Amino acid sequence: MNGHSKFTRIAASAALALALVLTRGATAQENKPAAPAAPPAPTATTISKAVCNLTPTKDSAVTGKVTFTKQADGVLIEAQVSGLKPGSKHGFHIHEFGDLSAPDGTSLGGHFNPAGHPHAAPDAPQRHSGDLGNLEADAQGNATLSRVDKTIQLNGEQCIVGRGIVVHADPDDMTTQPTGKAGARVAVGTIGVAKP
Repeated sequence: MNGHSKFTRIAASAALALALVLTRGATAQENKPAAPAAPPAPTATTISKAVCNLTPTKDSAVTGKVTFTKQADGVLIEAQVSGLKPGSKHGFHIHEFGDLSAPDGTSLGGHFNPAGHPHAAPDAPQRHSGDLGNLEADAQGNATLSRVDKTIQLNGEQCIVGRGIVVHADPDDMTTQPTGKAGARVAVGTIGVAKP
């Protein structure tokens, strides 16, 4: 066997070995399980309902629940509050924070008022977003409220989710700035997203 033939056979064997290695690698890649698909990108959730469970402040026995439900013409507010003085009226507001850490409720801050309007009645053309008027207790000290509000929102600039609700000790006079002279805070809660 001359040198040229020997070299040709070695080169052919090397080429065959390389082809086998490449073929095995390709087969292994084909049999390899596919990588898991990336999770879908998060999408914005539109809130359609929110809820606030009211708990008493220090030295109070007032409790209740407030729900907010998105409607075509605004947000339906439904409140049920108990433990009030029979026949009494109580200021009822959304406050700027949902912080319940202070025993007297002062950690909820002032009325929610992103537009910078004066304090007023809930049906006034300009008012705090948080101005919800008064709750009126019956002879058993229970108060209910059901009204559609066209100012507050569950999404967007006037969104109330994460804010606080306050029931005050006294009536809201609808005119005194900036609180309506509604007095101390007797029940508080944080507004959270509710199951639709």
